[in-house]
Amino acid sequence: MCAAAARQGRGRAVLADPDPHGAGRGLPAGFPAVTRPSGRVRGWASGLLRLTSLRLRLVVVFALVALTAAVSASGIAYWLNRDAVLTRTQNAALNDFRQSLADNTGSLPLRPRCDQLRDAAERMADSTQRYEVVLVDRDRDDRSCAAVSHAGGFTLRTVPGPLRTAVNEERPADVGDGLPYHLYWQRITLDGDPYLVGGAKVIGGGPTGYMLKSLSTERDDLNSLAWSLGIATALALVGSALLAQAAAGTVLRPVQRLGDAARRLGEGKLDTRLQVSGTDELADLSRTFNGAAASLEKRVAELSAREAASRRFVADMSHELRTPLTAITAVTEVLEDETDNLDPMIAPAVRLVVDETRRLGDLVENLMEVTRFDAGTARLVLDDVDVADMITACIDARAWLDAVELDAERGIVARLDPRRLDVILANLIGNALKHGGSPVRVTVRPEDSWLTVEVRDHGPGIPEDVLPHVFDRFYKASASRPRSEGSGLGLSIALENAHIHGGDIAVANHPDGGAVFRLRLPMDAAGTGTDEHEHGHEHEHGQDSA
Repeated sequence: MCAAAARQGRGRAVLADPDPHGAGRGLPAGFPAVTRPSGRVRGWASGLLRLTSLRLRLVVVFALVALTAAVSASGIAYWLNRDAVLTRTQNAALNDFRQSLADNTGSLPLRPRCDQLRDAAERMADSTQRYEVVLVDRDRDDRSCAAVSHAGGFTLRTVPGPLRTAVNEERPADVGDGLPYHLYWQRITLDGDPYLVGGAKVIGGGPTGYMLKSLSTERDDLNSLAWSLGIATALALVGSALLAQAAAGTVLRPVQRLGDAARRLGEGKLDTRLQVSGTDELADLSRTFNGAAASLEKRVAELSAREAASRRFVADMSHELRTPLTAITAVTEVLEDETDNLDPMIAPAVRLVVDETRRLGDLVENLMEVTRFDAGTARLVLDDVDVADMITACIDARAWLDAVELDAERGIVARLDPRRLDVILANLIGNALKHGGSPVRVTVRPEDSWLTVEVRDHGPGIPEDVLPHVFDRFYKASASRPRSEGSGLGLSIALENAHIHGGDIAVANHPDGGAVFRLRLPMDAAGTGTDEHEHGHEHEHGQDSA
């Protein structure tokens, strides 16, 4: 507040300027406020960053940054313009009111009549600032008179109580500028519209004046400004999204090419390479990928060559062993026929040689079969098979009729490879007889387009730690089962023969004791693509068990 200026001739003065520390501080009612992004919006955006693609993440991040920058800039611009508009309007109205109060009340008597106050109020209201006035004073009869410039409009009751108290409060002479009264103002809201209320008391004795000025025009201007800033923010948001999309395309296109190349590499296309251009981080990543792919291709080629050499070695070794084994087998057969005529001290050694020779022959045949599976040369020779007759023949050929119970209906015909099915059954049933307990039960059930064969023994079962390794090559069971005399390839070969049919073998322990092997084969294996139409058979090998 500025000091009151002394009025010449009457010894009275009015306040010069509004008090910046008066009641008018704070956010005015009726004016829009700048809003900030809510926590819910931030949480939603955070969820998108976690759950969506990298492209959308970039777009969202760009949009959030642009939105934050645009809202901050718009908010600052709005508040600066708002403060400038309101301050300019407020100062103009209050200065005009102060000057008009001094001009129109200086000629009034010390105890003016109400009609004199009314005339002065009307003259004060007749201003370019277009405000209403109330003048309050006591007349000659010491009665309070409140004269208004517009009947039915602004009255003394409209003035807030704290403002009236501040206007009428006399300050001590040693406080501030030493003047007893000052001009005060406050922004209020009436019926949803903003107004400026100001008041001052004439120094030296005289009326107290109040003014009411509408700020609706300024509010409308500021609302228009807010809408303009909002539209500019929305346009900035759209522009940032487009910019983010372009940036995402520039950044993600090499990443997508890298992903496609990695997928091709995972599919076995080891000659996949990326075209490298530039010197940025993405180009360095592409070079690293190309180097890794080249090293992988070289390593896989070396391993493939070693594997192929290993298969050739096993195949060649097995083939070369067959010639001497044929001669040895012939000799052992002769020795076996003459066992009863040999010296009792020599007979056990002869039987041992005969058994080990047969085992070696089975091992060679099994190795050759495994080599064919590994090389991918094994093929099916399909035929219509009566499953019950096939199992009966398999059991009868190995003299297992007394130890095996068969639960199979006659007439179940499946199109399978008879030789390979015989190998599977011989290994499963032989394994159950050797390692399980009699009787061994074989159950056959057709299920839609599938054939299920279960082989159950009544032995101690298979330890849980052994179950995952039952079909591993050369794996021998634990001490809970008798040690196998086989090569450890029988169940592995049975599983491979099931796979080449398009089926599978599963093993589990029965709740009532014993192990259960469940063979599932298609009723028609012609759709596996591994059958051949020649009538020749591959070399048959003997039964073996794990």
